[in-house]
Amino acid sequence: MDRLARIIVTHSRRIMVLTALISLLSVAMLFRMSFNADVSSFALEGTEGGVAMLELQDKYETADPINVIATLPDGETFRSKEGLATLVNLRDELLAVDGVATVATIVPDEHPITGAPITAADITTAPDQTITVLLAESPVTDLLLDESGQNTLMLVIPADDATALARTLADLEPSDGIEITLSGNPVIFASVLDIMSWFLLVIPPLEIALLVGMFFLTIGDLRLSALALFPAGVGALWTFGLIFGLGLEIDIVTLLVPIFVIVMGSADGLHFVTHFQETASESDSVGRVKSALSEVGVPMILTTISTAAGFLSLLVTDVSPIRQLGLFAAIGIGFAGLISFFSLPALMSHLAVRDLTHRAILGPRVTTGLKTLVRSRIPAIVLTGGIIAFALIFIPKLDVDSDQLFFFKDNDPVREAFQKTEEVFGGATPLAGEFVLEPSEGLDGIARIESVSREFEELAGVRRVFSVADVAASLSPEELKRLASGGMTLPLGKMVSADGLRFILFPSDFTTDDLEGWVAFAEAAPEIRTLTGMPIIWDDISRLVLRAQMTSIIVAFILVAALLAVSYRNLRETLVSLVPIALTIAAVLGFLAASGINLNLVTAVMSSIVVGVGIDYAIHFIAAINYARPDGDGYVLRAIDRAGRPIVANALGIAVAFTALWLSPLKIHPQISMIMWVAMITGALTALVVIPAFLPRSSVREPV
Repeated sequence: MDRLARIIVTHSRRIMVLTALISLLSVAMLFRMSFNADVSSFALEGTEGGVAMLELQDKYETADPINVIATLPDGETFRSKEGLATLVNLRDELLAVDGVATVATIVPDEHPITGAPITAADITTAPDQTITVLLAESPVTDLLLDESGQNTLMLVIPADDATALARTLADLEPSDGIEITLSGNPVIFASVLDIMSWFLLVIPPLEIALLVGMFFLTIGDLRLSALALFPAGVGALWTFGLIFGLGLEIDIVTLLVPIFVIVMGSADGLHFVTHFQETASESDSVGRVKSALSEVGVPMILTTISTAAGFLSLLVTDVSPIRQLGLFAAIGIGFAGLISFFSLPALMSHLAVRDLTHRAILGPRVTTGLKTLVRSRIPAIVLTGGIIAFALIFIPKLDVDSDQLFFFKDNDPVREAFQKTEEVFGGATPLAGEFVLEPSEGLDGIARIESVSREFEELAGVRRVFSVADVAASLSPEELKRLASGGMTLPLGKMVSADGLRFILFPSDFTTDDLEGWVAFAEAAPEIRTLTGMPIIWDDISRLVLRAQMTSIIVAFILVAALLAVSYRNLRETLVSLVPIALTIAAVLGFLAASGINLNLVTAVMSSIVVGVGIDYAIHFIAAINYARPDGDGYVLRAIDRAGRPIVANALGIAVAFTALWLSPLKIHPQISMIMWVAMITGALTALVVIPAFLPRSSVREPV
């Protein structure tokens, strides 16, 4: 390390200038920042049901509607002339909003006889009998009007940008005292877009402040505490610069990339700064850099690679945002490692550093407590046995979350709007499909399709299956021909193609078993070509999540084990290093089940990330043990003096930094915080307590 240290110190200014130039370029790339709030896009592209949904939307020229529930005050009903007039006024208000293509309601757009647009005045002056007939003959009355008549569902079809339209409609204040509730995918996207912008402005700075505070408790020097975080912060900046430089977007999953890079990339900087601080008495800057790199240089390389390996294991999953998260987080960790190894030593070689460890609050207490624990194997046995028992009890209870709103908290307005839609109309997200209509049959096959629809509706959880077959009997032959040729459309959009009829399945309260029954029915019925929709897609995602959980953990373990085997060339040290991380994974999975946190797109990949991060503690501790071993008995105690403080500081720093996620309005972020608290504390404690249990007792005996 002497030659490397001299190169770094000699060329320190050039290294710092290069670091600054890359950072400025990354800052420039931030002006290309863009977000993808479409949380269903990866589900549509990555699942069979998603591909089918995209093809169906393209074939029938449909888009995700914005569901608008219009609610009248108590005692009023949309079955009255006054209520319908109010509804028509609201429809006209919505149509006047820029970006609205059409609005489907229980009131036809045109008069069935004259063909003229129906206005509120027409409703008000019409006889009561006409209103009754109008509602009775509308093909969508029983779909869009609840039993009480107080609530009606309006389907707003966007002209172009559905997300922007949802944000506009959220600020709409309708007249006539009517209340509106918005739901649907565009509403989700609009809410997520606002959250992502707020998240990046608030969470990373708070996370950095918490890390610096925790490092100060261990280092005792505020300047060095900030410098310890310098590599991770710059690494996160470079990573974002790369993402936006490539023209990529940030979504709800990859939003976590800078969080992971800042928190988990801080370990190497902390270890270097801590050991550099211990050489403060040396006046030679080359000697100080050499001393620090000699002790922690190799472990820094190994931990950078192992942490990156944990993220790279996510590349084997089938979900695009998770793969992107794994790739760019690994790149960010690599950036932080390079900066820790070159830029940080170059910068610190110009600084005067004082040994202020006596001011540290955690340092002496931590090392004293750890030395007490490792002098006997009993704490290690109790800790290991407790984790194994905990895991055996709870891991079998682990479940997968198939809720498409898993990222929203229970009291979030978006979730409450969806719940109201489900309560009033049976389901906030209808399913869609296509009946086969043979061109040779023409419209004569509609009767057969209607029979299949009625069979479908007999299945549990199905409220209504609606298609042209439901209204064919009420249409004249001329109207049927116009409908088939595209000259006439229903309120729900285009429903007929050259070889099929689009249908919409309106669910009631249904279970996963009900959903599987619908899919089985559709697959067995030759009259049904396609059945898709977000409930089916998220059920597919659930299976992908479970597969991702298992596959990524296995791959992460293989990558880390291979790294350690090549580095140590010692089977015993490799296996001992893997024991703490195996216990940590068991504790994390047990905690998920015990706390009621189900596996979802984010929590399912945390175990793989923990493998790459948690192994860092074993690597640094074993390196410290090997460094202290030549000096004789008590080498574990000396290793704790050298490595115990930064290991505990890093574990607490990561855990505390992730506490910033509790401010996030998304449900998954506090869950990540809890998972990281369990993972980091367990990982550090098992590394520092369990590893010495595998060593001779002379290793924890004070030398005479």
